[in-house]
Amino acid sequence: MPVKRTEQLLEIVNQRKKINVSELAQLLNVSKVTVRKDLTLLEQHGLLQRKHGFAIINNPDDLNYRLAQNYDTKRQIAVKAANLVHDNETIMIESGSTCALLAEELGKQGKHVTIVTISYFIANYVEKFANLDIFLLGGKYQANSQVVVGPLTKKALVDFHVAKLFIGTDGFDPKQGFFGNDIMRTDTVQAMAANAEQLIILTDSSKFSGPSLIRQFTLDEVSRVITDNQLPAATTTLLEQRQINVEKI
Repeated sequence: MPVKRTEQLLEIVNQRKKINVSELAQLLNVSKVTVRKDLTLLEQHGLLQRKHGFAIINNPDDLNYRLAQNYDTKRQIAVKAANLVHDNETIMIESGSTCALLAEELGKQGKHVTIVTISYFIANYVEKFANLDIFLLGGKYQANSQVVVGPLTKKALVDFHVAKLFIGTDGFDPKQGFFGNDIMRTDTVQAMAANAEQLIILTDSSKFSGPSLIRQFTLDEVSRVITDNQLPAATTTLLEQRQINVEKI
C-alpha cells in the first residue's frame, strides 16, 4: 500500500472517528476494493478497527490509538533509527509507539537483534519476527502503558550493558532538557540509560513545544535525536551546540 495513501487514510479516520468505506473511497479517489484491502492491512497492524462497513478509530486510551497518530512520521523516524542498529547487536528499547515501530522495522529488515525492553506492548507487537530475541524485564506492571517499572526493574538492569538505548520523550525545555509524563517510568528509563553508551531519542517535533511533568534527561546526557523536519531551526542549533547529533526525516 502506498505510504502517502496510508497517511491520508489514517488522518481521515482519526479526524472523523467513524467513516464508511464508500466515502473513504471517494475521498481517496480509489475503488472500494482498494480501500477494503488498505483497511485490512491497517487493522492487522492495530491502527484502526473495521465494523460493518465502517472504519473506526481505536479507543484513545489504547496504545494502538497512539500508534496511529502521525503514523507515517513515526514510521520514517523508526526506519532511520533502525539503520543505526547492526546485525547481531543487542540494544535497549524503552516503550511508546515510535519505539514499537523501530522494533518492527528491525524485524522487517531481517537483522538478528536482541532487544532488552520494559514494554510488553513492544514484545507482543513484534512476536512474529523470528530474527528478534526479546528480553522482557520484570517489575511493577503499568497496565495503561503496558510497561514494567520500579525497583525490581532497576535491579535487573544492573546485569545489562549495551551500546544503544532508544527512547521516546514527552516534552522539552531548552535549559532543562527532555521530560517525561510518568515519574516511575522516567526513573526506570534513567536506570536504563546508566547502562547504555548512547542515548537516542525518537520523537516527532511536536514534543519540543514545552516541558512535561518531570525531567527525564539533561542535554548533556543525550547522544542523538531523530525527529522530523518541522523541528525549529533554533532548537536544532541548540541541540547541535550541545554536541547532540540531530537527524531529520
